[in-house]
Amino acid sequence: MRVVFAGSAEFSIPVLRALAASDHGVVGVLTAPDRAGSRGFAAPRPVRAEALELGLPVEQPPRLTEEFWQENVVSRQPDVLVVAAYGQLLPLSILESLAQGGVGVHPSLLPRHRGASPVAAAILAGDSRTGISVFRMDQRMDAGPILAQEAIPVSGSATTPLLTSRLAQLGAQMVVRALDRLESGDASDIPQLDSGATYSHRLARQDGNLGWNLAAAEIDRTLRALTPWPGVTVPLEGARVKMLQGAPDQATVDLLGTEPGEILDRSVDWILVRTSDDAFRVELIQPPGKPPMTPAAFLRGRHRESGSPPRG
Repeated sequence: MRVVFAGSAEFSIPVLRALAASDHGVVGVLTAPDRAGSRGFAAPRPVRAEALELGLPVEQPPRLTEEFWQENVVSRQPDVLVVAAYGQLLPLSILESLAQGGVGVHPSLLPRHRGASPVAAAILAGDSRTGISVFRMDQRMDAGPILAQEAIPVSGSATTPLLTSRLAQLGAQMVVRALDRLESGDASDIPQLDSGATYSHRLARQDGNLGWNLAAAEIDRTLRALTPWPGVTVPLEGARVKMLQGAPDQATVDLLGTEPGEILDRSVDWILVRTSDDAFRVELIQPPGKPPMTPAAFLRGRHRESGSPPRG
């Protein structure tokens, strides 16, 4: 089949590579416009760079409208549009113009975690498994019939970048097999049940603003889900710092009479902070406008500035 591919995020790249290496011909690539970079130069989209490396024609429309489609894509005579982390809802008129419509590759077990941030959502929810869903696209978000679905376990140490990478590789394999079945007429559609649907919103900076009045396990899930973007910030000695590394730690000191946010113990490499239910070991932080450092180094600097002796 002749394929037009649409994707923008790193998750998209293994899918594009697999399609380009398959028996299905990629006749065009759509990706988001370049973003503003440093020193006034545009920061190229990773999918655009990959498409050019593969020798594929690439377009970057601000919006995928029917007019753009007619003027720039129809002449390539595609049979199907494959979408992986593109970031736009597609007009139904475009999907209906193709013999095989649109096929989406989504990193969750639909209908769970429809939407913009499914990998982070699975970690935040404490899901024991997630997976890839390949589905027929319609005018709704991630809601069309399932063509293929496969689950993988989510470990207790999973992070969004590592889990996304695993899912991207799985999705790349699955979408090629799904297109093979579509081409041979062997594909079967399994309707999604809206009654079981959950939604993941697009992440924003405020999602990572945490306090110590949360359970240690919840802080841990949030740190693993939101690092590196948008990151997690916590209050520490009167300042708000980004926490880069840490983990729950069953307190080895007496919690009686202590309050969330209180430093229970410390070493040269870490500090132990009281949470709502236990303690959290903070191992690496980044104060505003400064490089990453150990929390102990940060606290020493704060105490020197205030002229007060270290506490805790």
